[in-house]
Amino acid sequence: MNRETTTPDVVQDGPLVGRIALVAGATRGAGRAIAVELGRAGATVYVTGRTTRTRASEVGRSTETIEESAELVTAAGGTGIAVPTDHLDEDRVRALAERIDREQGRLDVLVNDLWGGEHLLVRSVFGKKSWETPLADGLRILELGARSHVITAALLFPLLIRSDAPLHVEVTDGTAVSNRRYRENMYYDLAKNAPIRLAFGLGQELAEYGGTAVAVSPGFLRSEQMLAHFGVGEENWRDAVAREPAFAIAESPHYLARTVAALAADPDRAARWNGRSTSSGELARAYDVRDVDGSRPDAWAYFEDVVHGGKDASPDDYR
Repeated sequence: MNRETTTPDVVQDGPLVGRIALVAGATRGAGRAIAVELGRAGATVYVTGRTTRTRASEVGRSTETIEESAELVTAAGGTGIAVPTDHLDEDRVRALAERIDREQGRLDVLVNDLWGGEHLLVRSVFGKKSWETPLADGLRILELGARSHVITAALLFPLLIRSDAPLHVEVTDGTAVSNRRYRENMYYDLAKNAPIRLAFGLGQELAEYGGTAVAVSPGFLRSEQMLAHFGVGEENWRDAVAREPAFAIAESPHYLARTVAALAADPDRAARWNGRSTSSGELARAYDVRDVDGSRPDAWAYFEDVVHGGKDASPDDYR
């Protein structure tokens, strides 16, 4: 594996200077943004993913690469290190852990943002009963959304507990509250609830080390894939609202990322968040964080009150 680093153009400064982070699943979307915001706060960030400049993953997008994510971390003021890794390959994850151990001796922040299954949702989940979902696709969803998280936590936690304040972040879709409703399909429901239970359980185990494990969820995310799905860009994303009215509550990946960076910089986070499930909206209120457009969207509150609860309100009331 080649180390991908660049000397930052700015002097490192920020609350996470000297901290070592790994964002597993940082090729694009929330993972990439979290890596960048941790770097902006001064951290050294290892970024992993399956799509490189020479090879695309099963997601089928070559427009974002793990090398580019590392460069963005460095440009933001941190140190980005790209390590192409398939987190379902135990040998590759062990090699990743050994490299971080060799180069840093510990890990302070572990972010599990592993997924890469949107193509399976479109093909085999949306509009289908679980028994209509091809079994191979359903099991792949569980591998991508749950098994990869378990492998990564199991093999990286021996490094994480060497930190004086370990932080483990499980990124998923939905909170424990919102996911009390069935997520349309058995495989998807299991995949997106598993990280919530992982954070709860691992939080119990981290407590004796002064650590924190928390499950976080973005709202309606304006990821690169979602923008492409609607045929818009970040500059004109509101044009998609005519096609999907709920997109009016959408948030950029940097919204969740800024809240995770604030969480990582909070010395009291264990008492406030350990074992909990939360969202970008709740964290943004707690840490006074805003999205790139200055708004503070709370998509899950909007879905709870308006979409499911029938309240007469506009998405603007939740921004």
